[in-house]
Amino acid sequence: MSLITPDFGLLFWMVVIFGAVFFLLAKFGFPIITKAVQQRSDHIADSLKAADEAQARLAGMAEEQRKMIEQTRLEQSRILKEASETREAIIAQAKEEAAAEAAKLLEHAKVEIAAERESAIRDIRRQVAMISVEVAEKIVRKDIEGAEGQQALLDRLVDEASQAQFPN
Repeated sequence: MSLITPDFGLLFWMVVIFGAVFFLLAKFGFPIITKAVQQRSDHIADSLKAADEAQARLAGMAEEQRKMIEQTRLEQSRILKEASETREAIIAQAKEEAAAEAAKLLEHAKVEIAAERESAIRDIRRQVAMISVEVAEKIVRKDIEGAEGQQALLDRLVDEASQAQFPN
């Protein structure tokens, strides 16, 4: 028995055993193996399909995200514009109120100044009148030292009073 040229009996039994193993594998092994390969192939196909769908959804989400970012930027610019307009309106209103208050204070100050001036003028007139009366009193005392001067002064005062009350 040599290894290079096998015996006919050995060759026969090798063919019979190969046939039996092939038959058992064909009957029981190959269907399980092909079923497993088919399942694996289906699973890979489903995974590829799910990956494609996920990639498409991801692309859709990226587009939606871009739109949301753009919408957010527009909203942000609108809010900033409204805030700026509101700020300008508040500043303008504050300026108007300040101007109105300043005008009111100026008018009040003018009224107070006019009242103070009138009061000062009255005080000055009163003081001038008192000084005039004192001066007149001193002059009259000097002029009417005698009875004749007193009588002449009284007559003159009566004439002036009657002319002031009853003008001709």
